Amino acid sequence: MKARTQSRSLRGISAVVALLAVGAVGCSDLADSAADGAKKAVRTRSVFSLGVGDCFNPDGKATGEALTVEIVPCGEAHRGQVVGDFSLPGKKAFPGDKAVSAVADQRCPAEAGRFSLDTWALPKGVDVFYYTPTKDSWATGDRAVSCTYTKESGTFTGSLKADAKSMKPAQAAYLKGANAVYDTLWANQSDADYVEDDLSGYKRQAKAVAAALDAHLKGLRGVQGAEVGKLRAQLEKSAVHWEKAAKAPDADAFFLDYDPAFAGIDPHKTVAARKELGLATTVPADDAKVWAD
Repeated sequence: MKARTQSRSLRGISAVVALLAVGAVGCSDLADSAADGAKKAVRTRSVFSLGVGDCFNPDGKATGEALTVEIVPCGEAHRGQVVGDFSLPGKKAFPGDKAVSAVADQRCPAEAGRFSLDTWALPKGVDVFYYTPTKDSWATGDRAVSCTYTKESGTFTGSLKADAKSMKPAQAAYLKGANAVYDTLWANQSDADYVEDDLSGYKRQAKAVAAALDAHLKGLRGVQGAEVGKLRAQLEKSAVHWEKAAKAPDADAFFLDYDPAFAGIDPHKTVAARKELGLATTVPADDAKVWAD
């Protein structure tokens, strides 16, 4: 199976690996190293055996092909966790790496979003990666895609599972709506750098965001709290600007509403409401940079 930005070599892990670099290591260190190697070997599993919720360490880098992973208890340091899985349509011929990756690119972020609703609470450096069938594994009947949250370098401790069932209703309601707004914003981003080059594309984005904001505001109606109330009022103003931008007759008119519309969903302006709801309050670095530019 292949993994996006998760390249691993096709070799398994051997219990004797720890014995290869003896050098000037003392007997106790050698014994500890051998024990660690043996434990790792026992935990080594086929990549095909990964299940949702499993915490693991990739066998090598974070991109490429893989046959095995090391399954570990989530309470121990690890590099990844499976957050969702699904099966590809069972066509006879392998559709190609690009086609398979295109499906995973679309499905895996959604799976990850359901598994961990509050992306602000994710450990730094964690990103969505996935294992997909290769041409060879497809020929043997492999159709499974395993979606993961993985760090390319470093580790984290604990499970990342924080779905709607594990949260208070108000927390889940806020996160579902907020996540949908930002997902819609980026999913509908025009390829053109300038509005003048694709006014219709930018207007479609504005229309989509306005609809997502409307749904978000409806979900917030039952959520109590002074700060949540302030945020709701702010988002209502932003929604009006998104709706006007979606109907703008030209680029100049579009910008008049786009600027306040975009500023109105600045993640920094949600921190107080998030704190009131008991959610993470540190704006992710990537988001902070976007709204700082």
